[in-house]
Amino acid sequence: MTTPIRFGYKASAEQFGPVELLENAVAAEAAGFDSVFISDHFQPWMHDGGHAPAALPWLGALGARTSRILIGTSVLTPTFRYHPAVVAQAIATLAVMNPGRVILGVGTGEALNEVTLGLEWPEPPVRFQRLKESIALMRELWDHERVTFEGSFWRVEDATVYDRPDEPVPVYIGAAGPAAARLAGRIGDGFITTSGKDPALYTDTLLPAVAEGEGKAERADEVDRMIEVKVSYHPDLATGRERTRFWAPLALSAEEKMGIHDPREMQRRAAALPIERAASRFIVSDDPDEHVERIAAYVDMGFRHLVFHDPGHDQGAFLQRYADDILPRLRKRFG
Repeated sequence: MTTPIRFGYKASAEQFGPVELLENAVAAEAAGFDSVFISDHFQPWMHDGGHAPAALPWLGALGARTSRILIGTSVLTPTFRYHPAVVAQAIATLAVMNPGRVILGVGTGEALNEVTLGLEWPEPPVRFQRLKESIALMRELWDHERVTFEGSFWRVEDATVYDRPDEPVPVYIGAAGPAAARLAGRIGDGFITTSGKDPALYTDTLLPAVAEGEGKAERADEVDRMIEVKVSYHPDLATGRERTRFWAPLALSAEEKMGIHDPREMQRRAAALPIERAASRFIVSDDPDEHVERIAAYVDMGFRHLVFHDPGHDQGAFLQRYADDILPRLRKRFG
């Protein structure tokens, strides 16, 4: 199955309060984007100037204010502070109210969002198993009228989600490594990763792992390949580079931010990074043709759903520049 190429907008919940974030997302639909995805953090990566609106009620408001775009989480963790049955109920409600438009993106989570609530933070293999079981439970609740589930981590008895959509809710699985990418290929409707890393990670590890998972499940290219593409397109190159500074935590390695649960400590570590390292995760450019060429590299790798994340505080200007300069070029090139 060949999926159409989609271009989405990342609503940065770590950077904007819920009202401004909503206006940005509504403007993204008007600008011609195909989807809007929101991150789901209890705490942001940056303490100063950071935000963390709750994703689920915010998506309800977004659905009411828009009519066309796909809406979803990138990503929510249904394994610690959320019980997966509660997530299943909330997402089912969103999907009933916005038929065919809701996607649930899930991941194994970060200490930043869970440890501060007094929850233990297990090793990656345990987090991975919890995620697998959570997905299985949510799908049971969406697919069956009465569910009794006895898992290693979750248990429900005679549970019913009374308001369920006619069509199954697509589940996209976030992955930074091959195990989660294989899981996305085997049981997911989509795979989510982020840009700005060594191209070999995508071409030699993650995308082959998705295909391997599809092969084990005897599926043929059924999984949407989605990537959050970090972009700073600005007429002044120096300004475009400087705008990435707020997102310096993205440039911290997994080892550098492992186990951090306090945004102030995350901010302290990120502040020590040079601007070149913060900007390295972004496509920073001032020329629209060059910008599109660098985006096209991800399409050439095999990604079919590109969700653009701009680091600036003036999202209206970003959306207008993309509507005028970038999206038309992308549509012309990729259809």
